[in-house]
Amino acid sequence: MAETAFILIAHGAREPAWALPLRRVADSVVAQAPELRVELAFMELMPPDLGECAEKLVAEGFHRILVVPLFIARGGHLMRDIPEQLAALHQKHPAVTFELAPPVGESDAVVQAMAGHVLNMARQGG
Repeated sequence: MAETAFILIAHGAREPAWALPLRRVADSVVAQAPELRVELAFMELMPPDLGECAEKLVAEGFHRILVVPLFIARGGHLMRDIPEQLAALHQKHPAVTFELAPPVGESDAVVQAMAGHVLNMARQGG
């Protein structure tokens, strides 16, 4: 078993269909790397939350959990809420390393993909 598991975390919404693109991201990661253990969590308004996913992964024996925010930029959740939750999880499970990755929106690949999408729309006449 790999030592590291991944929690992809997104904001959450009242509309269940809102989560479909995020589920596609998680499914795509697993399809491309089936050896990885990946969970999808939400900050609010829909389950599962970060704590539920982390507890599940700890129970499965993972020693490192990397939380990857599916956010465009850093806001209150990334600057306060998630770090506080990870600190509480580490207090409860001191043998487990909980890490917070930068939001995907800060990745140059994501920035270029978004720019490419806009440019494709412009080429198609808007």
